[in-house]
Amino acid sequence: MQQSKQAAVPRWILKIGSQFFLVAFLLAMVILPAIGGDKEKDEETLKNAADVFLDMTKSGNIRPSILAQANCIVILPNVKKVGIGIGGSGGRGPMSCRLGDKFDGKWSAPAMYSIGGASVGLQLGATSTDFVLVIATDKGVHAVLEDKTKLGTDATAAAGPGATAQASEVGGADVYTYARAKGLFAGVSLEGATLHQDGDANERLYGKKIGSKEIVRTGDVKATGAALPLQQLLDSKAPKHSN
Repeated sequence: MQQSKQAAVPRWILKIGSQFFLVAFLLAMVILPAIGGDKEKDEETLKNAADVFLDMTKSGNIRPSILAQANCIVILPNVKKVGIGIGGSGGRGPMSCRLGDKFDGKWSAPAMYSIGGASVGLQLGATSTDFVLVIATDKGVHAVLEDKTKLGTDATAAAGPGATAQASEVGGADVYTYARAKGLFAGVSLEGATLHQDGDANERLYGKKIGSKEIVRTGDVKATGAALPLQQLLDSKAPKHSN
C-alpha cells in the first residue's frame, strides 16, 4: 500500500504557535483576574488609586504645572503585564474630572475604566505597574468619554515630563502618561493602549447602570464612601486649573 504523504509543519510555525498558546494562558491566569472584579475589589482599587496619587504628589517627580493643566486624571494601580516574545497588559482604575464647563470646579466622583494593550518585542515574565494619565485637553476628555480610546490614535499621548523638565520640553499632548517602577514615577509612552469605560464596575459602585460621562461631568453623582479619599486628595493636591 502506498502511504499518504503529509506535509511536515515547519518548526518555526510550531514554535510561534506554542508561544502564542503560552502567552494566552498567562494572560488568562494573570490579566483576566486583574480586570475581573466585584464590589469589594472595586473599592480596593479606589483605595489603591488614592495611595498611588498621594505617593505621586509626595514624590515631586511630576511637575505641579502638569497637574494644574489636568482636565481629568486616570489612575490605574497594579496594571498587569505579561509576555514571552509577545506581551499584553490589563487593569482598571478610576477617572475623575474637574467639574464645570471650563473644568474649573471641584473634582468629580470617579468613573471606573479598564486599560488593555499588546506589544511585540523581547519580553519575559510578568510585572505589575501603577500608571497615572493626565488628560490635558478637551479633545482628550471627549475621546476618553467616547467609551473606547486608543492612545496615540484617538488622543495624542506623550511621556509626561518630570519635575525638572524645561518649559520647552512640555508639549501639547492630549494625555501625559506616567508609570511607577521601583518606587519612582517617570514619564512613559502608552501609545497603542486602549482605555474603555468599565460599566460593570460603575454599576456595582453606584447601584445602577450609569455612564462615565454622567459620573464625571454632570456633578449629579456623589462619590461613594470608598471614593471619597481619592476625591478629597484631588481637591487638596490639584485644586486649581491653569488654562
